[in-house]
Amino acid sequence: MRPTVVAPSLLAADHGAFAEGVRAVEAAGLGWLHVDIMDGHFVPNISFGPQVVADLRPRTKLHFDVHLMLSHPDRYVAAFAKAGAERLTVHVEAEHDVAKTLAAIKAAGLSAGVAMNPDADPRRVLPYLGDVDLVLCMSVFPGFGGQAFMPSVLDSIRFVAAERARRGADFRLEVDGGINVETGRLCREAGADTLVTGTTFFKAPDRKAFVAALTA
Repeated sequence: MRPTVVAPSLLAADHGAFAEGVRAVEAAGLGWLHVDIMDGHFVPNISFGPQVVADLRPRTKLHFDVHLMLSHPDRYVAAFAKAGAERLTVHVEAEHDVAKTLAAIKAAGLSAGVAMNPDADPRRVLPYLGDVDLVLCMSVFPGFGGQAFMPSVLDSIRFVAAERARRGADFRLEVDGGINVETGRLCREAGADTLVTGTTFFKAPDRKAFVAALTA
């Protein structure tokens, strides 16, 4: 089994001090930062845009794992590539040609991911598994941090993990929403290897100890 990647979500950091949030992720010994981009249409919340990514890019070497929760993610590939994202993940439910958007992400020199909401039929991602570096299973309905993990998503994780094994593929399998030590263990047992954690990470009294427990 490959090592588990923990990607704290910038959405759960202090929005008045994003640079401090980045330093907290680095201080915990981690290499990824999950960046949730919300447009107020695809999800009922607005977060931030490419300018935040661009401003943080020169401050850190963290891998920017950018999750586009946008109705039209295809319109923003170039902007986020220019801003310094290393990976863009887009939803199968959004209003775009998923295959064309993934191709555009790859053409921009970035890693590409495909995401699905908790109620999605996991078979929806099958046409794209040959074109992605990551599949993201949302374990809450996206839009707001601090939500409770939805156990039904474990079935989707198992489905995607089994398909990955069947194909001999090596894309990462990421889970986002309500991740703590217990739910993280369940996701890893189901086949996930990349865990997004927001509120639990930033509120942990000892973040290094939390990460250690999450990956044990």
